[in-house]
Amino acid sequence: MRLDRPIGSYLLLWPAGWALLLASDGRPSLTLCAVVVAGVVVMRAAGCVINDFADRHWDGAVARTAERPLATGEIRPRQALLLFVALLSAALLLVLAVGNQQTLWLAVAGAGLTALYPFSKRVTHLPQLLLGLCWAWSVPIIFSLQWQTALHWQPLLPLFVAVLLWTVAFDTFYAMVDRDDDRLVGIKSTAVWAGERELLLIALCQAGALLGLAVAASQYQRGTSFAVGLAVAALLFARQLWWARGRQRDACFRAFLNNHWVGLWLFVALLVDYWLPQ
Repeated sequence: MRLDRPIGSYLLLWPAGWALLLASDGRPSLTLCAVVVAGVVVMRAAGCVINDFADRHWDGAVARTAERPLATGEIRPRQALLLFVALLSAALLLVLAVGNQQTLWLAVAGAGLTALYPFSKRVTHLPQLLLGLCWAWSVPIIFSLQWQTALHWQPLLPLFVAVLLWTVAFDTFYAMVDRDDDRLVGIKSTAVWAGERELLLIALCQAGALLGLAVAASQYQRGTSFAVGLAVAALLFARQLWWARGRQRDACFRAFLNNHWVGLWLFVALLVDYWLPQ
């Protein structure tokens, strides 16, 4: 479940935090905050389990994943599936505790996307797009949890697209780390598909994410503090691209990890923007 490596939870937590602040006008309840944090941890763990289940026949051939429990036989596939179902059940129970029927169906759809993502690497070069949908799906779930009314997509679409594109960008950095091994075992990714144009793809996704966040900020009448946050995020994105310019594995992984700070910085900027008088 990778509980010892929380980077995935961080990367899922920050956009969930953006959505929570925007949906609640900067004043989320402690109960909803607790549910969102718990949901992030549980769903990230579920995603890791089903990903390792799907990749169990290939992970042994990839240097970074060769020691995963399913690849080594330490855990059996049946045990992994049972754990996956248990984690999804826990996530749905969290939604049931504070949500309505609409939120439950959104959560079920999100669980389906989570289950599909790992298998998409066998059939499409764009699994990062499906991962982006998984990540962005937290946006309508959180808005539904907060508003408790029929959901309209217009108020949340810019944020949804921003999270999706940001996810494609940082997971393409991640895919660059494994690209040589992935080619050998037949795993598809945006890094394999884009080839030497992968940094251009990442830059375009990052620019699109910043634009989506700027539109969302305008929709919700955010001010100078968040604008400064977006400018700093743009600089962090530029530094990531600079680090990865030589395509070395360590540099690409460093660029991937740095997205935690992008997400955290934007969350803090949005929080300060709500706290300070306009």
